[in-house]
Amino acid sequence: MDHMRQNNPTCPLCKTDRAHDYFSDQTRDYYRCQICQLIFVLPSQFLSANDEKARYDLHNNSSDDPKYRQFLSRTFNRIQTCIPPGSHGLDFGSGPGPTLSVMFEQAGHRMEIYDPYYAKDPSVLQRQYDFITATEVLEHIHNPAADLNRLWTCLKPGAILGIMTKSVFDKNRFSRWHYKDDPTHVCFYSMSTFKWLACQWQADLTIADKDVILIEKNR
Repeated sequence: MDHMRQNNPTCPLCKTDRAHDYFSDQTRDYYRCQICQLIFVLPSQFLSANDEKARYDLHNNSSDDPKYRQFLSRTFNRIQTCIPPGSHGLDFGSGPGPTLSVMFEQAGHRMEIYDPYYAKDPSVLQRQYDFITATEVLEHIHNPAADLNRLWTCLKPGAILGIMTKSVFDKNRFSRWHYKDDPTHVCFYSMSTFKWLACQWQADLTIADKDVILIEKNR
């Protein structure tokens, strides 16, 4: 399939025009930014909102599913060791079956949730939190500059942003990567991208696991 490639598209994270062709397959074209190293798909190849939600509706994650809780525990456990008892947190992109928020509530924390399809309450984005989680979320975000900077303003000094997303390694692995084949995945991050982001925020970055990143806001 021939696609209409765009020369030097604007990066949705750092907003520069230093992105170049990275990879193409039968369905989409992928660009990589030379500044922040984000790999992204252009909006012209996004799913419609209805089609996107229809795919999310197929997710049957549940707080009662021990395997799903185990998957999230790698993020939960790392954040739990960094926050004081009774902290106030936000689970951003909580999805149709909020689970991480339940795990934190069961551990004695107070939680809010936000999801553009399932829990769209803009008021929760007007507050500040001791920690924010975004697990398996960043790859879906259409405008990461706006959403990540908004989350950053929602963190108190010393608070933590906990991210879980699979990382890009190299083009060879990217070409065979199942993660890119999900049509709702439109942005792909590498450790270099997170280092760039932490530098912009003048924040402390911790690579807690191969797909778990903690960014701490300076006090």
